[in-house]
Amino acid sequence: MEVFWTGLHSLLSGNLNLISKTSIWMFFIYGSAILLEPIHDKIRRKNIILRGLAWVLLIYGIEFLSGFLLEKLIGSCPWDYRSSTRYTLKGYIRFDYFPAWFIVGLVFEKIHDLLDKRLIGLARR
Repeated sequence: MEVFWTGLHSLLSGNLNLISKTSIWMFFIYGSAILLEPIHDKIRRKNIILRGLAWVLLIYGIEFLSGFLLEKLIGSCPWDYRSSTRYTLKGYIRFDYFPAWFIVGLVFEKIHDLLDKRLIGLARR
């Protein structure tokens, strides 16, 4: 997802080479999404606005905490947003990404449910 997102930014900036970049730390940060499984189960039946807001807050929380911890551990945050927007909290989260995170959370619900159905189907065979 990170490579796609930065590649899309490259395209929107006029670079048809679609240059992407990420940090190996993102592997662990995105991997922490497995911890969101119980939350997905608890909010599954809530209305779409509440679920989207929940995902935004969770993603912002993970992004802020991991950015803060990386800055303390290695001296910098790989995605420091301070140079690219003024809508940021200490460079760790971007408030203008709110709509993107809202949609991403809801899309990942659908992907999660689809994978669950496929895996359950495979397990029954």
